[in-house]
Amino acid sequence: MSAQRMTLESGQSLGRSSLARAGRSLRLAAGLIVLAIPLSGCGTGALWDKFTQKDDTFNEEPADKLYNEGLYLMNQRKDLKAASKKFEEVDRQHPYSDWARKSLLMSAYSFYNAGDYDSCIGAATRYVTLHPGSPDAAYAQYLIAASHYDQIPDISRDQGRTEKAIAALEEVIRKYPTSEYANSAKAKLEGARDQLAGKEMDVGRYYMERRDYTAAINRFKTVVTRYQTTRHVEEALARLTEAYMAIGIVGEAQTAAAVLGHNFPDSRWYKDAYNLVKSGGLEPSENKGSYISRAFKKLGLG
Repeated sequence: MSAQRMTLESGQSLGRSSLARAGRSLRLAAGLIVLAIPLSGCGTGALWDKFTQKDDTFNEEPADKLYNEGLYLMNQRKDLKAASKKFEEVDRQHPYSDWARKSLLMSAYSFYNAGDYDSCIGAATRYVTLHPGSPDAAYAQYLIAASHYDQIPDISRDQGRTEKAIAALEEVIRKYPTSEYANSAKAKLEGARDQLAGKEMDVGRYYMERRDYTAAINRFKTVVTRYQTTRHVEEALARLTEAYMAIGIVGEAQTAAAVLGHNFPDSRWYKDAYNLVKSGGLEPSENKGSYISRAFKKLGLG
């Protein structure tokens, strides 16, 4: 066999081999295509679409645009929930911008006006934590206090919210004494303290009705020593006069009546206390060493 023929046959052999391999590849590819056609009806089409479609799930918008949209929704549309979401979106998309700082405060304000107090407290607390030196930190702290204050319950219920309101209001006064919110915080603080005093009086009256005078005295004592500036202190002094007379501790009864008469001479409660002491053949007389006297001296009321 000549070298030329061997080369030709060898070339033909290699050609056939290459063609065979190419044929097998084509058949495999065709098989895959055919296989894919029925499978596309079984859910793979949606999967294919996910790979081929354009991702439009996140479109960053300018911070000022989002902020102004939030203002529009809040002021014009009165849609506070949608407004707060816009403000939160500023913080999410532009977390380190000045717009984010403003939006966080506006978000807290929107939540407050919508009555979503817990969300307001969360946003305002975050603001105070992140921006303690900001001129608006005082307002953020005030929003926290106001949110607690607006949730103060009836005196028949637990007063945990009232305690939180007092703590937050005192924080406004302590940290920002010259701010425009300090006076409002002081007024709310008196209201919250009055609520706690009212709770003590309510429980004290309950014990008085059951003639548990010692328990009643402890409640009225709390009002006299901690809440002397509330409207409940006159009744508390009269009740102390009554309770001490009932258990025979007349010295404290006389002191309670005397302090009541000295500070609230025109009070109807003083008339009751005075008559009660007189019915026992006694006169109102202040013992300067009594806790009742000391409590009022401390405030300059006695």
